[in-house]
Amino acid sequence: MKKKLPKFLPKNLRKTFPEFFYNRYAWSFKNKDLLVSFDFSAGKNKFTAKVKIKNIPASAKKIKKEIIDNFVFNLGMIENFSYWKAFCSPKIIVKCGGMEKEQIDWWHNLLIKGMGQYFFENKINFKTKNFVQIISEKNPIKPILFKASKDDFLLPIGGGKDSLTSYYLLNKKKNNSTFFFLNPTKAGDNTNNIFGNKNSIICEREIDPALLSLNKKGYLNGHTPFVAYLSFLTALSAVIFNKKYIIFSNEKSSNEGNIEYLEEEINHQYSKTFDFENKFRDYLKKYLSSNIEYFSLLRPLYELQIAKIFSERRDFLPIFLSCNESQKTYSGTKEKTGTWCGSCAKCLFVYSILYPFVSNADLKNIFGKDLFTKKELLPLLFELVEEKEIKPWECVGTRREARVALYLGWKRNVIRDLEQPYLLEFFAENLMSQCKDWEKEAETIMNNWDNKNNIPSKFKYQKQIKL
Repeated sequence: MKKKLPKFLPKNLRKTFPEFFYNRYAWSFKNKDLLVSFDFSAGKNKFTAKVKIKNIPASAKKIKKEIIDNFVFNLGMIENFSYWKAFCSPKIIVKCGGMEKEQIDWWHNLLIKGMGQYFFENKINFKTKNFVQIISEKNPIKPILFKASKDDFLLPIGGGKDSLTSYYLLNKKKNNSTFFFLNPTKAGDNTNNIFGNKNSIICEREIDPALLSLNKKGYLNGHTPFVAYLSFLTALSAVIFNKKYIIFSNEKSSNEGNIEYLEEEINHQYSKTFDFENKFRDYLKKYLSSNIEYFSLLRPLYELQIAKIFSERRDFLPIFLSCNESQKTYSGTKEKTGTWCGSCAKCLFVYSILYPFVSNADLKNIFGKDLFTKKELLPLLFELVEEKEIKPWECVGTRREARVALYLGWKRNVIRDLEQPYLLEFFAENLMSQCKDWEKEAETIMNNWDNKNNIPSKFKYQKQIKL
């Protein structure tokens, strides 16, 4: 019989822990690594978060201390979200750095928008007066802005299809990428090994076990804006390795939210959106660096378009892994599997968008089975395509493109005179009538190009990709 966890209501936690403290940040060079740590606390609970950036160049030790201080302090600001969420304290008191009002407002906006899923799932009313105040105890100091002297760039690699597609597009222009890895996965290692990237930047992040212990006891838990964290960590790495360009692989699809809660759109992928990208670029220029360029190479494209481009490289198919279940430990209660689970919304979505462009044999090699034959995935299919459903809390595409993907998959089988698997047959019989002209709908998605992007001219690729 499972032990029943105590129920910590948000209002009780907020009363018990009215203040959450960002007490201290520290960094040092040790051998060839940069070691970073942050100290946080709430009541008697104390936490130390750690980051290691490995194999740094000797030139990093010549960077002004004030510049690294500033980048590390800001990395600690986004790190504190992961610890604050256990308590949802009404006040976040920053004891180790000064910020002006505009800066504080920026962080407050990120907390509210980036933690939307956490508020929704924990039934927290984030719209009450003074729901959370960020208080900076020190006076703000005008920062010394970093200026990169090399025209180089880094590309974060997570092992999924999107970053590999960015690598493919960059390679077409004969750009030499420096890969960036945070806690490398097997898929990430395979990417690095296959493409022989000898100058990869490797970072390791360590969560304090004390936080995981609170999670097991039933304290509040939930999604944090991970790409925002990654943005600050790559910015620090760009300083250490003297890189001018930070190239993310966030797509147009991420701009669509999951549900409306308290009259606000809640978006699991907020820190992947164009809105966050623009806000981070502004913050970077004003408070951190005068010339680091941060942008997403895939911003003009839908996920379905990316899947088509990705499918052109069959050598990518055996090495990528986008299933988030494969990397979850559930607060340290289970081991990472490192394989596609075949049962989650992310697996079904990725399968759906690859299906029109990838052979059945290759799909089986990736997923181990035909996901469209699994009747038990029908509820997930509805969540992916129906406006009335809560869109899955995963990095999946828009409902519109999910419907188009099913149509293109169904059409593929019609052309090849193949039997339709269960989910595609269900789509044809029950959902196809929702659109009068599927060919036009598919053409609209597949020929899309969004001009709302921040791609510098030197990284521009053809607007009309032959899809």
